Amino acid sequence: MTTTATGTLFTNPDRNLGMELVRATEAAAIRAAPWIGRGEKNLADGAAVDAMRKFLGTVDFDGVVVIGEGEKDEAPMLFNGEHVGTGNGGSFDIAVDPIDGTSLTATGRQNAVSVIAVSDRGTMYDPSAVFYMDKIVTGPEGLGIIDLDKPIGENIKALARAKGLPVEQMVVAVLDRPRHKQLIADIRAAGAGTRLLLDGDVAGGINAAMPDSRIDMCVGTGGTPEGIITACAIKALGGLIQARLAPKDSVERQKAIDAGHDLNRVLDQNDLVTGDNTYFVATGVTDGGLVAGVSRKNGMIRTESLVLRSHSGTQRRVVADHLESKWLGEES
Repeated sequence: MTTTATGTLFTNPDRNLGMELVRATEAAAIRAAPWIGRGEKNLADGAAVDAMRKFLGTVDFDGVVVIGEGEKDEAPMLFNGEHVGTGNGGSFDIAVDPIDGTSLTATGRQNAVSVIAVSDRGTMYDPSAVFYMDKIVTGPEGLGIIDLDKPIGENIKALARAKGLPVEQMVVAVLDRPRHKQLIADIRAAGAGTRLLLDGDVAGGINAAMPDSRIDMCVGTGGTPEGIITACAIKALGGLIQARLAPKDSVERQKAIDAGHDLNRVLDQNDLVTGDNTYFVATGVTDGGLVAGVSRKNGMIRTESLVLRSHSGTQRRVVADHLESKWLGEES
């Protein structure tokens, strides 16, 4: 039996920036780990931010933070416009969340992750001063089927048909917030089940697009940084995200209008990230359905990470063991 070397990626392999970026999310998760369950979300976030910034500084690329977390929570942050990397190599936009789920980390709950998303320079949508957006995320089956403007019940039934499932087997992830009371009721009235997320809708959205996940859809109003980050992952998974900016008050609404945003426009993954060269990297801080959290045993620290790349359509899971004394020293 013979094979022919005809595939572009086979004949012209290139470096995967994601495998460099994973060192930064690993560092952020490890440094946040001592704060798990200790009720200090800003201290956990600060430790993760410092570690991520330090390791991003060693990566051979010219990165500019387009979407930084922090202003919304008055927490430590990698600020918008900050340059990271050595300055060598390609030029990229970056969306970061050193911990998506700071409250989950502080309380010791599941699904906190450290995430970075990257796309070619100038391709990442900048939501300006709008911190929230309405979102719906599915796997590839939702393409051409889902419509953010339709009632949630219609979308659930349409996706169930596309997936060949009875509606009763559909599972929809939603952030557990007072603003979603009616949405949750409508999902259940349609006959589907819910998975209520305490925090961390990045993991919820990506799980909705993963082929082996029990979550079929993720919906609701969540952060714009999380939406952009999720879009980078969706580009690699071939799934669907639709979103619309959701200003929280009249002041934010006017800022959005002044910035040129159409508040009625439904944006999809190709609007949120216009390029086809995206990377998404996530390392678990606490255990969850997407990746396992940081664990410490016998002087070693184990991390699990997910690395997605749209150009190659590759999904990698990276399990790494780190010598604890090199990372936490006396803090351990």
